[in-house]
Amino acid sequence: MTDAQRSAAPPDHVCWSYDDPAAFDAAARGYLSRGLADGEQVWYVGPDGAESARARLGGLPGLDQGLRTGAVRIVATGSAYDKDEKLDPSAQVRAYAAATEAALAEGYTGLRVVAEATDLARTPQQRDLFARYEHLVDRYMWSRPFAAMCAYDRRQLGDRAVAELACMHPRTNAPGLLFTLSACGHRQDDCVVLAGELDPSNHELFATALERADLRPVDGELRLCAPGLRFIDHRCLLHLQGYAARRGVTAVLHTTLSAAPRLVELLGLPDVRVEVTR
Repeated sequence: MTDAQRSAAPPDHVCWSYDDPAAFDAAARGYLSRGLADGEQVWYVGPDGAESARARLGGLPGLDQGLRTGAVRIVATGSAYDKDEKLDPSAQVRAYAAATEAALAEGYTGLRVVAEATDLARTPQQRDLFARYEHLVDRYMWSRPFAAMCAYDRRQLGDRAVAELACMHPRTNAPGLLFTLSACGHRQDDCVVLAGELDPSNHELFATALERADLRPVDGELRLCAPGLRFIDHRCLLHLQGYAARRGVTAVLHTTLSAAPRLVELLGLPDVRVEVTR
């Protein structure tokens, strides 16, 4: 993929939640197979031992040869991530950036990772840090040939914990998740993309996602691009107002929802501006 093509397409950044390990294994093989077909180096990162991980990948085209040549790597979770509650989100992105550049230097077209990340998200403190990392790495993927499937076991984490992480991805299979907040690749500032529905059932999750994304204003504005936003509840606008007010900036929501400006006016939200797009 050329740089121009990459800038026009969203990153291949997927949250895969599962309660059936066999279904996850099949999804992981399919995801890595696409990378191998495109000339990428692929990694499987997980808590399994090497033999167990190899069994999970059984059926991956060219697995044995890839393991010999380095096109396929099996990496222990502890080697790729800090599993304690001290993960540095920016440092983690830099580590994958370095691995991506190393793959390019070896002649691959990029780096693709499947990470079984359940152990990295067991506590609220871990999820705070890992969700921030998810947003930062999502932004990095717009500029460089890095792709990742982040997998979480719903049986161990529960639906709510998985939703906290799934909503930070542009693509997910998490059941019942109504919205996503992901990086925007069409601007150089720290705008985000909102898609789906923000309603009474998920307004607290939206507030949590905003805090964890830790958006940076540019010229006094936080920009939220939301052409795919189908509904926004007044509670979510109130959360947006509070978020912007605490930072002394204006939140600018770009949306096709024609009723949103009137709702902002009725609520009296001085730090939220809605720009309706067609």
